[in-house]
Amino acid sequence: MALLINRLTNANVYLDGVSYLGRVEELDLPKVKSKMIDHKALGMVGETEFPSGFEKMESRLKWSAFYPEAFGVALNPTRVYNLMARCNLETYTPQGRLTQLPVVYSTAGIFKDMDLGQFRQNENVTMECMMTVYYAKLIVAGATLFEVDALANIYKVNGENLLEGYKLNTGA
Repeated sequence: MALLINRLTNANVYLDGVSYLGRVEELDLPKVKSKMIDHKALGMVGETEFPSGFEKMESRLKWSAFYPEAFGVALNPTRVYNLMARCNLETYTPQGRLTQLPVVYSTAGIFKDMDLGQFRQNENVTMECMMTVYYAKLIVAGATLFEVDALANIYKVNGENLLEGYKLNTGA
């Protein structure tokens, strides 16, 4: 079997469909973390835990400079914004680059804070903002690998609806 190395090293960030190419220095995508509940009972020799939902999700944007238009977005906590990162996934073998595939991270949520920046002598002012994420989706080469929507009770992995039984049983 040939050695395959994947490289995902850059992205273009879009906010509500507007490209911010070259203006976002860092983007931290949400961490999907299962909320776990401990279980112990008589007759069990140990304690274990089971999933019971998900922790809240957040994203962080670090702007590469002072951009006044970012304030109008990040300081409005009442509007849901769509945040997307479009990337190029390269796969290498010992013979060189084998493929390039599109990767799209899509999220939606509200901004909850905006760091107004710090001044340092002879350095550019950068700003950071945090987003509470309600929705996240990952698409690679047109195939949806992951989708979660905290408000619509959607959780899919590789096309499998992992909440199908839950929604049927609860009428959600």
